[in-house]
Amino acid sequence: MLLDVNRKLLSRSDRVKSVDFHPAEPWLLTGLFNGSVNIYNLETGAIVKTFEVATIPVRCVRFIARKNWFVAGSDDYQLRILNYNTHEKVAAFEAHLDYIRCLTVHPTASIVLTGSDDMSIKAWDWDKQWKCVQVFEGHTHFIMNLAFNLKDTNTFASSCLDRSVKFWSLNSGTAHSSLEAHDKGVNYVEFYPGADKPYLVTVGADNLSIKIWDYFSKSCVQTMEGHTGNVSFAVFHPNLPVLISGGDDGTVRIWNTDTYRLENTLNYGLERAWCVSMRKGSNDVAVGFDEGVVVVKIGREEPSFSMDHSGKLVYTRNTEVLLADLRALEDATTEGTPIPVSGREIGSTELFASSLHHSPNGRFITFVGDGEYIIYTASSFRNRSFGTGTSFAWASDSNTYAVLEGKTKIKVYNKFFKERGGSGFKGADTFIVESLHGGPLLSAKGNGFVIFWDWESCDIVRRIEIDAKIIIWSSNGDLVAITSTDSFYVLRYDEDAYRARVESGTEIGDEGVEEAFDVVAEISETVATSKWFGDCFIYTNSANRLNYLIGTQTTTVTHLHTSLFLLGYIPAQNRLYLTDKTMNIYSYSFAVAVIEYEAAILQNDLQTAAEILPSIPNEYRSKIARFLETQGLKELAIEITTDLNHKFDLLLQLDDLDRALEIARSDPSPENEAKWKAIGDRALATWRFDLARECFENAGDLSALLLLLLAIGDRTSLHSLGQKALQEGQENIAFTTLLQLGDADACVELLLKTKRFAEAALFARTYAPSQIPQTIAAWKQDLASGGKANLAAAIANPIENPDLFEED
Repeated sequence: MLLDVNRKLLSRSDRVKSVDFHPAEPWLLTGLFNGSVNIYNLETGAIVKTFEVATIPVRCVRFIARKNWFVAGSDDYQLRILNYNTHEKVAAFEAHLDYIRCLTVHPTASIVLTGSDDMSIKAWDWDKQWKCVQVFEGHTHFIMNLAFNLKDTNTFASSCLDRSVKFWSLNSGTAHSSLEAHDKGVNYVEFYPGADKPYLVTVGADNLSIKIWDYFSKSCVQTMEGHTGNVSFAVFHPNLPVLISGGDDGTVRIWNTDTYRLENTLNYGLERAWCVSMRKGSNDVAVGFDEGVVVVKIGREEPSFSMDHSGKLVYTRNTEVLLADLRALEDATTEGTPIPVSGREIGSTELFASSLHHSPNGRFITFVGDGEYIIYTASSFRNRSFGTGTSFAWASDSNTYAVLEGKTKIKVYNKFFKERGGSGFKGADTFIVESLHGGPLLSAKGNGFVIFWDWESCDIVRRIEIDAKIIIWSSNGDLVAITSTDSFYVLRYDEDAYRARVESGTEIGDEGVEEAFDVVAEISETVATSKWFGDCFIYTNSANRLNYLIGTQTTTVTHLHTSLFLLGYIPAQNRLYLTDKTMNIYSYSFAVAVIEYEAAILQNDLQTAAEILPSIPNEYRSKIARFLETQGLKELAIEITTDLNHKFDLLLQLDDLDRALEIARSDPSPENEAKWKAIGDRALATWRFDLARECFENAGDLSALLLLLLAIGDRTSLHSLGQKALQEGQENIAFTTLLQLGDADACVELLLKTKRFAEAALFARTYAPSQIPQTIAAWKQDLASGGKANLAAAIANPIENPDLFEED
């Protein structure tokens, strides 16, 4: 089983005796032999919280995320519960008479189980102020590990150095059964998490063995050996068909749970491995060592699936193969709401599939993984062919396919699954190929390049220098998308240009035919998953948006709440389908008529577009109109849009003010003032002063109206404007109007009325001397009433009383 192992975190510390992942936050909890507890951020690798829990070893820690707590058991017999957000100590008490060696938290109930060297197991209920609600006795040595059975959370198992594994119910202090698992004690026990097997795994103390048991029949299914030191733990991976073990030899070993074969051995040089934890909903595994902690990601988290053009979804669950028909979800689809898939098991495959590939006609499906491939019939799931290969690609005719063996050898097979003879693809043996991609041309990507070959002649069509991730062809074979780390490109393949070059007899070099491809679009977005439908490139990006590209125009269908994988599109339903890691299906409406219409517009085929338009539902008309606007077809967009605001904006852009005026007059809402003002501004720009005046009056825009009336010299209207400004409390506009009309006395009166006495006095001194006594008297009266009598007296004769101004 070829599973990539990527290290995400390595941190050196004192001996790590216990680790636990937070179920929601990117945190890892570690309990140390020196008595400390650390919380790491998995994304940064930094310690974000440290707790000095005890001065002696903390042997076991677990999150209780529902309460924002963690619980820790230590060698001073104390069980401590702390709030990891506030650092507050929630509770601390002596739980046992000897070391607390292990603990586990019930998946749903308010129960914590603890196991101790005093040979007892106790259940503590935090909803009852941490009362001990049950004591489980029967073991005759140290309790090493506890594990709930997720198939029946009322039961749990315990492993002990008395060589037994005992099975308990929470409501009984006596074990209901026991298993003599190993000759020298049992260090660890863990249940198989899947629903298909009644298995558990045990680890022998000091005999280096790992055993898989059927706990119903109490029979040993398999014994695995390979560690060269005492084994500390062995756990089933919740998502992958592997088992993880570690021990005193410092290694972490990965075993295949189907073949029980050792698949990989990891050694990080941190001495003995003590503990392990699996992250929920992820492939992350944490292991604690003598000298620190390591977190690795095993395999990829993207599910293995393939959906044909009719909506039949094939996916795998480990080696099981399941079929779901998404056409049956038509009546149950709700926009963006997860729909659990009830897949029907159709068989099993002999390999752990890393990728699935439907043939273009949907008749066959290929499973690729573990360095092998198997081709099945899609209808009856019969094995038609198999072989070795790390990558696989179908030709667009579904009769030919290519297989990559190693890094340089490419084999081609015909429709009878027979290898095709010949000299092979030109230049393929001179560089390292990372993967193959099918379509009208066979494409391969390597380190910094993409190369395209002709399926028949095996000649190079084009070599492009680009560090690509995925190469995907449109169904009609004209367009190909090449995605890279931070952008993607759409190229158009010109087969005629390539054939003409070949027929001319001109030698084609290692770079191929340059004119065979033209760049259609370059988009600065990171593509996560993608599919073609006709000339429409549908994709999810790194910002969790579902977008599509037609021509050079990208449009967002929806914002996704989480990272989803694109399954495909079912035209009969007008729906896009996506899935999450656990194969919950999400569906979004996406009309095929919209795609066809936009494609016709891009091809400048307006007649075809007009024929398609009646089939487009009304809810998509405004989206179509915005697309037409980007293409410069604003007149057509006006006729199509159902959004009055959009239509209004388009009419303004085209200076069709009469029709824009009709929309403004039909809208009595207060927000309509913005429309009147917008029309007025455009009317000014087009020298339609009468229309501008009407619009500014309807918008209540007195400032714009003032400028307009001044420009045309309408004194009568200016006088009316001044009166209206006074009524609406816009004194500045009223003052400006009176000043422009030359009525200085009225200006002084307005300033006095608005209690701007100083400005009134200065204005009167300059423009209306006869009003000076009146303004000075009003100013002095205002000052005196404000307790500034001295300053008021100085105003009468400022030359003789200069000190009074300085004093005040």
